[in-house]
Order: sequence, then C-alpha cells, then structure tokens
Amino acid sequence: MRALVLRAPGTRPEVEDVELDGPGPGELLVRVEAAGVCHTELHYVSGDIGCPLPIVLGHEGTGVVEEVGPGEAGGPDAVRVGQRVAFTWRPRCGQCEPCVTGRPVMCVYGRVQARSGGLMDGTSRLRRGGEQLHHFLGVSCFAERAVVSRRAVVALPDDVAPTLAAVAGCAVVTGVGAVVNVAAADGSLAGRPLLVVGAGGVGLSAVMGAALVGAGPVVVVDVSADKLALARRLGATHTVDASGLEAAEVVEAVQEVTRGGADVAVEAVGNPATLAQAFSAVRPGGTVVAVGLSSATATVAVPVNELVQQQKRLVGSLYGSANPPVDLPRLLALHRAGRLPLEDLLGATYPLEETADAYDALRAGAVGRAVVLPGPPAAVAA
Repeated sequence: MRALVLRAPGTRPEVEDVELDGPGPGELLVRVEAAGVCHTELHYVSGDIGCPLPIVLGHEGTGVVEEVGPGEAGGPDAVRVGQRVAFTWRPRCGQCEPCVTGRPVMCVYGRVQARSGGLMDGTSRLRRGGEQLHHFLGVSCFAERAVVSRRAVVALPDDVAPTLAAVAGCAVVTGVGAVVNVAAADGSLAGRPLLVVGAGGVGLSAVMGAALVGAGPVVVVDVSADKLALARRLGATHTVDASGLEAAEVVEAVQEVTRGGADVAVEAVGNPATLAQAFSAVRPGGTVVAVGLSSATATVAVPVNELVQQQKRLVGSLYGSANPPVDLPRLLALHRAGRLPLEDLLGATYPLEETADAYDALRAGAVGRAVVLPGPPAAVAA
C-alpha cells in the first residue's frame, strides 16, 4: 500500500510502497478515507519533538473497518466490518489509573505508543521489505490503510461525511473540549469574555466551542486577516490582527474589548510569546488554557507576583481533556443539529502524494483545516 514516510527529521516526507500486517488480537484493519493535516505533526517532522524513525505519519482521520482481529468482544459497542470509525491518537484502555479516574486522554498506553512507535503492545505492523517502520501515535493514517487498536477508534454514524469525521477526531475535540471541558468545567461561561489566541484548526474549534456555550465577547487574535475573517464566521465577535503589533499592544486591544481582560484565554499556537500574551490578557482570577504544542525544550516565563496576587491560573489541556468515545458522538450530534458549523472549518483537500505540499501550505498560513484523501488518485480526482 501507499503511505507517507518520514525517514529523518527536517527532511521532506515521501509516499512509499510499504507492507502492512493484518490486525492482531484487539486490533482493526481500517481503509482510510480522509486524514486531517494538523500543525502538531510539523513539530515531529522538523525534529522539535522526537519520534521513532522511519515512521508513517498521520494521526487525525477516519476510515471504514475492513477486518476485525481476534478477541474483539461482541455486544452493542462492538465494531463491525463496514463501520466508519474515527481514529484517536490517545487510546482508552479502561484499566489504568487515568482511565478509571476519568482522565482517559492520559491513558498510559498513549505514552507506550508514542515512545515505541508501535501499537498498544509496543510492536509495529508496518515494514518495507526487511525494514521496520513505525506507527505515528498509534495511528499512521496518511496511508491507504491502517492497523490500529480497537481502543484507539470511535465508532461513528454511517451518514457522517469522512472529511468532517476526520477533523472532528482531533482538531474539533481539542478546541471545543478546551472550552467545554476545561474553561467551563467549574461553571457557565455564558456572557463572560473569552479570548482565543491562534486561528488554526484548533483555535477555530475553540471559537465554535465558545459560541456553543454562549461566551461573549469572543475575541480572536491572529496575524492572518483571512483566518480572522473565518473566525468571525464561526462565532468570534471581535478580532485583533496582531501583525505589526507589539505584545503590549495586543494585550491592550484585548483588554479594551473585554473591559479589563478575558475571563478565559485559550492559547492554540504553542508559542511561549503568545502564551505569555494570553496570561497578560486575562483579568484577575482569569484562566489561561494552553492547548498548542511547541518544541520539546520550549518554556514560558510568567510574572510570579501577578500569578499570586491576581490569582491567575495557567493550565494545560491535552486533546481537549476529552473522553473521545463520549464527546465525539456528542459533537457530531451538535453538528447535525446546526450548532457546530464543522463544514466551515474545512480547507483544501489533497491526494496522498501531495501531503508534503499540504504541510508547506500549513506553514505558509493556509486557512481552514486541510484534509488528505488517501484513496487511489483516480478516485480522488472523481
């Protein structure tokens, strides 16, 4: 099958013909229909965050189950051949301490998959000849097919569009979850000012989450006028074009709109400078929710006295602090009800052979969430 392979950090990933073993116990073989292009992956491509190499990339996507490995239990939640599923790059084993205490995105097997480049047992199903290839975060969906753990998928309704399902499984869960599961976890955000820093796929999803819970005003900061225009379509009431502005000017603009600062800021860039801006832009007692990843060595400095005397909070949120088997179906139900305009989040589509071009467009500031369609070129063209 064809798959996008990264062989060394800082190099351009290329599509190669690779071999994929069949699913083992508790695993699924999935034909990939669509895969989202996530900015987080660029950190691994550049080497800012390490991963086992060579590796088949892709972690945000959806597909149709073609084969169920041995050991898959029956019952109402069983995955069947022919069913559409969304991939989740954090499995949910249901047995470790984070899973049983309600923090499934911290499942210990997420670290196993990330560090080993394998599936939940730490081994790979990917190879090229005698060379072992690795799975990216237990998924590797920039490929025609993927073998994944049953614990790393969420079954979806048959009528959900593959492109929407692909981005919902990562960007939307992360952005909406940061608002609903973290920012609004201790009370209502209705009528309270909320700031989103960064209008990429995750930041725009946070804007949709803010509109969903009735926050207001909803202020979005970015350096792209086109991204800010899309943010307004998705629910932003005010935008700040930070291109050419000093950090203090950005903070002043946000505080003016929010009459003293936002109650909550969602930082979706993963840049120490913008994270510090978000911290300055929240009012006393405010909370900054950090969702954007950076290089493995990046740090941020915050004023200690401001942290203490103004009782501000800076918290992290991985994957929207979500429970994907519960949250993802809910998000898709909200979309069907007209309350989450997911189709407006979508950007350009690319065939598998042009995935590296999609990365280039992302670096250059492309608007919306790009989606790769890994099917045969003739099928993509149709």
